[in-house]
Amino acid sequence: MSTTVNETMEIVYEKPKTLTESPTHYCPGCGHGVVHRVLMEVIDEMGIGEQTVGIAPVGCSVFAYNYMNVDMQGAAHGRASAVATGVRRVLPDKYVFSYQGDGDLAAIGTGETIHTVNRGENILMVFVNNGIYGMTGGQMAPTSLCGMVTSTTPYGRDASFIGHPLKITEMIAQLPGAYYVARHAVHTPAAVRKLKKAFKASFEFQKEKKGTCFIEVVTNCPSGWKKTPLEANEWMEKNMFPYYPLGDIKVPAAMK
Repeated sequence: MSTTVNETMEIVYEKPKTLTESPTHYCPGCGHGVVHRVLMEVIDEMGIGEQTVGIAPVGCSVFAYNYMNVDMQGAAHGRASAVATGVRRVLPDKYVFSYQGDGDLAAIGTGETIHTVNRGENILMVFVNNGIYGMTGGQMAPTSLCGMVTSTTPYGRDASFIGHPLKITEMIAQLPGAYYVARHAVHTPAAVRKLKKAFKASFEFQKEKKGTCFIEVVTNCPSGWKKTPLEANEWMEKNMFPYYPLGDIKVPAAMK
């Protein structure tokens, strides 16, 4: 008998059913697409696609509904966690996540973010930190590093004039309502595996109604940083990770 190619080749990756076939609008080298894939892989593997609602606000993530084949709800700039709170309270049996950038979550949405976590709302907040406003022109974000050149800080961020970069994730970890808080990345296969483990744990904790899970993903912005994807990853490792170190920040006893 003849053997087909499919019978002789091992399948090492299949697109999750919770990802659509839509072509991406993200810039080459951007980490958003990888975060999308990892998040949807977890939802697919847990079999909770039809029970999941995602909230995406203004920013690079605004078109997440094009790629995530789960119920999605739009939110005004910075208000995703407030909308997620409403969805979770009205539909308490759903799995709910917000997907937000640093300019959204840590600037215009700072108040909503802090009070959502302080109440211990039973949601997953995905915080994508690339240190810049990537969609609206490359302006300085609250997470832009000191000395970082952006369209609004052409000579670099000056802490004496503008203030220091905001470590929002460390702030969140201090709140009683925060159950699991971690910071990850997607620049290497090992980093992707760690992020996937964190997402899965977060949804498991949500099922157990433990409180807010907050996962930051430090990623790059080649277009905003004016670098190639390779240069952006190297710059991120050299400059972003020392200020925003990867790893667990607040870990439940169940994970220790």
